Amino acid sequence: MSNPTYAAGPVVPEPAEDRAYDPLAVALGNASLLGVGYLLMRRWRLAVAALVGTVILVSQLVSTEDTSYEIAVLVWWAAVIIHGWYLAGRGTDRVAVPRQRMVALGVTLPVLLTVGLLRFDASRIGQSVTDARERGDCAGVWSAQDEIWFGHRIADAPLAARGDEVVRACERLQTARSQLNGALTGDTRALEDGFDRLASVLAEPGNDKTVEATLNGFLRSLPAEDPCDTVTVADWLRDREPSNDVLDRTSDTVERIEPAALVACADDLMAKDSWAAAQTNYEELLDLYPDDALADQARKGARQATLSIELDTVQDLLAGGSGSQPEYCSSPAKYSGAKPMGKGTNPALFYAYDEYNTDFSEQLPGAWQASGAEDATLVVCMGEETYGDSVETCSYYRSGSSGASSYVTFYKIAVPVKVYELRTGKLVANRTIQINGNSCPASIFATADATSQYVTESKSDVRSAFKPLVVR
Repeated sequence: MSNPTYAAGPVVPEPAEDRAYDPLAVALGNASLLGVGYLLMRRWRLAVAALVGTVILVSQLVSTEDTSYEIAVLVWWAAVIIHGWYLAGRGTDRVAVPRQRMVALGVTLPVLLTVGLLRFDASRIGQSVTDARERGDCAGVWSAQDEIWFGHRIADAPLAARGDEVVRACERLQTARSQLNGALTGDTRALEDGFDRLASVLAEPGNDKTVEATLNGFLRSLPAEDPCDTVTVADWLRDREPSNDVLDRTSDTVERIEPAALVACADDLMAKDSWAAAQTNYEELLDLYPDDALADQARKGARQATLSIELDTVQDLLAGGSGSQPEYCSSPAKYSGAKPMGKGTNPALFYAYDEYNTDFSEQLPGAWQASGAEDATLVVCMGEETYGDSVETCSYYRSGSSGASSYVTFYKIAVPVKVYELRTGKLVANRTIQINGNSCPASIFATADATSQYVTESKSDVRSAFKPLVVR
């Protein structure tokens, strides 16, 4: 019995597991930037690489807020989409796998929707920041930019960065505002620093309104509490070099505040006896604002300051050292507030030559003598007294063993005088007066060789000699 035979044929292997991938699903999954498309293909390394690349680019985008990194993210996004599409369809027929598409869409759609919503919200915030800046409202800028969080910075880093720049500009303006407020005490250094900061912010596009609002706040705070501080600030603002921009609006404020400040400051200085400084302020108003309503008050104040300065100068010159004539007698000065020399009695200030010469003013009527420069008309400076005209010669016996007699001549008291009119400081008389008196008394006290003696003057004799000087 023959053995059965079998026909030989090829061995057919069991069908391999279906490895087909949907290119659209893979591309859609990679559009999430999380490497989901590579995960669908079980390309673990590519998925990790895609995720790491996304993390690196996004972190750089957030940290630098540079538009170039936003472009790099978009390029990276397009690259992983295209690469996933290409990789899934390479070498096989493209097939649609609904399950893969659903998974990819389930991940990518929320990601893209979230990014889109965040970009939209960031745009809304950015517009709020822009609107606030255009209103000059830095408080509104800070309030709007405070809504920005990490998600906004991922979705639209450049826009968030622009908002940060506006915030930084407002912070610089806040510093400028503090400096300008400090300048209200008359600190010109703070004033200069504040305006330099305003100018630097103004040089950056878009900050016109915020700078203007900061400047307006400062200008509204003027005048300062102290009028002299206001004058200091106004002087600086007036002398500031024009910049042909909004900062030049200070000129209107200077014209508004300076006249009243100049007069008020001058009045305060007058009350403190700072005559020269007060005079400077009064005269500055007259020079800068001759038609101002306060001009008449300033003229009167300047006149009073001038008189006070002159009186102060005269009083210093009249305050001579002990036992000597005052400096006024050699360097006279005018006091325009004094009465002019005229008919009748002209009250005078009398000064003896030194402590060794007789002060004849003690024998003059009180009505002829002024109590001070404030009520004086004349200043009489007496020189060193000498012998004047001879009056009488008398014979006297000398005491002693000889019993001899001698002759003594009596002379008037000659006193050189210089008379100054206080109002003008001019010399109105320069002569020698002679005081008469009694001569040849019953006895005299004299040294052996004394042959000359002064007469003995009385009050009436002194008054007769001095009367032509003070009574016209």
